[in-house]
Amino acid sequence: MRLSLQRLGTAWLALLAIAATPAHAQQYPSKPVTIIADSAAGSTPDSVLRIIIDRLGQVWGQQVLTVNHPGAGGSIAARIAADAVPDGYTLYAPVLSTFVSLPGTVPNLPVQLPRDFTAIGFTAENPMFIAVTPSLGIATLADLLSRAKARPQEMSCAVTGIGRLTHLTAELLQSKAGIKVLMVPYSGGPAHAISDVVSGRVSFIVEGYSGIAGAIQSGLVKPIAVASEKRLAEFPDLPTVAETFPGFSATGWQVLVAPSGTPEPIIRKVSQDLQAVVSDPELKRKIASRGSYTRAMSPAEAIAFVQGEQQKWRPVVEAIAQQPH
Repeated sequence: MRLSLQRLGTAWLALLAIAATPAHAQQYPSKPVTIIADSAAGSTPDSVLRIIIDRLGQVWGQQVLTVNHPGAGGSIAARIAADAVPDGYTLYAPVLSTFVSLPGTVPNLPVQLPRDFTAIGFTAENPMFIAVTPSLGIATLADLLSRAKARPQEMSCAVTGIGRLTHLTAELLQSKAGIKVLMVPYSGGPAHAISDVVSGRVSFIVEGYSGIAGAIQSGLVKPIAVASEKRLAEFPDLPTVAETFPGFSATGWQVLVAPSGTPEPIIRKVSQDLQAVVSDPELKRKIASRGSYTRAMSPAEAIAFVQGEQQKWRPVVEAIAQQPH
């Protein structure tokens, strides 16, 4: 991605920031901090991020604001974040799909670390849930797959955008199961998709738990499987997809990064504070109840994790990109 070219006009600001590093690091943050998110408001990554940054704001004694810029597979948010002044007051929280989006569908992606941004740390991960409309009379994943095989492209799946993890998960399920369903992308997050699933216009949805928790708890949709490696302690009766297809896993995640040129002492402070926040037992329990899980990572660990995930998903992404459309 050629985001660095977009920042040439602000390179002198980075030099000034580095020159003023000691004072900035000691005083940081002395005003509100903005975090740009490429996920839609109300989505699983967004809801979990807001819990974490609320706690960061308490630690810093400053307001931390989330600004959502969904759409274009994450490229809108990436461009805005890349052009931000690298002073630590504008950070960026990209999700998995920003790093592994389908080739040819999203301009200037995937993002690379540390080429395009400076890594800070890890926020949370969330396995994908598969939930169906009760009107289908489907109780298990096996039921869903059997119906889909009997009626090719008649079953439909709600996903939150082409190239997002929800889409990649559904495509991977198709490949493993030998089925073909109609993908229905929604750019406004699960809030827009869930109403169509509840009404029966769309057969099922792939999404993190937080994005569909209300509909599940009220019985409007029924979860039939989760794409975690093992059953989740919070949902012990919910089978994993891996119980049907061994090795199947699809877990979303989010990292925190800063525009290149952000002073290293500020990166270090934010990283240390973030690690402390996500390690807090109370916060971990609160997020786990929403089907998401925190993990503390240093900047170096975050880079290694992202690079490993890019390698993991590359074969899936390349296979999907080669499919006829």
